[in-house]
Amino acid sequence: MTPQRSGVLTALRAPVPRTRLIGAGLGLRRALLAELADRLPREIDFVEVAPENWLGVGGKSGRMLRSVTERCPLVCHGLSLSLGSPDRLDEELVRRVRGFLDAHGAVLYTEHLAWCSAGGHLYDLMPLPFTEEAVRHVAGRIRRAQDLLGRRIAVENISYYAAPAAAMAELDFLCAVLDAADCDLHLDVNNVYVNACNHGYDAADFIRRLPGERIVYGHVAGHWVEDDGLRIDTHAAPVIDPVWGLLDLAYEVHGVFPTLLERDFNIPALPVLLAETQRIAALQARHRSMTSGCRAAV
Repeated sequence: MTPQRSGVLTALRAPVPRTRLIGAGLGLRRALLAELADRLPREIDFVEVAPENWLGVGGKSGRMLRSVTERCPLVCHGLSLSLGSPDRLDEELVRRVRGFLDAHGAVLYTEHLAWCSAGGHLYDLMPLPFTEEAVRHVAGRIRRAQDLLGRRIAVENISYYAAPAAAMAELDFLCAVLDAADCDLHLDVNNVYVNACNHGYDAADFIRRLPGERIVYGHVAGHWVEDDGLRIDTHAAPVIDPVWGLLDLAYEVHGVFPTLLERDFNIPALPVLLAETQRIAALQARHRSMTSGCRAAV
């Protein structure tokens, strides 16, 4: 069926295959929308949006978004479910998100292992206390959200700058939530690096000890370093070599997983971003070839 576009005639396109997500992706930010709607570069295997930013959006922007999602697999990375909040889960929002995912054929939905509301939205992602009680609380909310969405959620390890009431290590807390909720892991490699620097743990050891069978998706991004050495997760700078090294290690230990370049601010020209997505793809290709070589040698 030919899409209806407010009187604008559009060509019939082949449907995007809704199979396992692969490759290197780029966040579909508004500053890039017109350019990507006009021509989707071959270096981009999939795009990502925050569904809350697009609920109810129509007109020219809605048409441009549709033109991209008709030609390219879509990942949705949520901002507002507030999975760890003390408030009641916003089930109406979950249902609206489900409608968006279904309408655009989203391949994957991820959210932050965090909370951002308590009697109103806080407009920031706050860390959960690393406790058994918090594990039970957030896992129950993840399970309920998965039931309402009719699909699994991948939760992202967040960057955090304080660890309130921590009775467990971050890694133990993360693994406990994944097990209790029976959900997947969205591994943000830059967040691992930022947290390791700020809280004094070994980032490589953290990566190695993750449950690789639950990793379905990844992010890499840049960050800011304050004068006192504090790392701030900004998504506003190029990815640095130590973060590329951790992504390389994650592929080595856990296998290749689809990975997105996250850039939200100080967005450069598209060719600059594509050079970083190509670096993701090159790492993935090298690890795939190494795996194939090992199998051939057996």
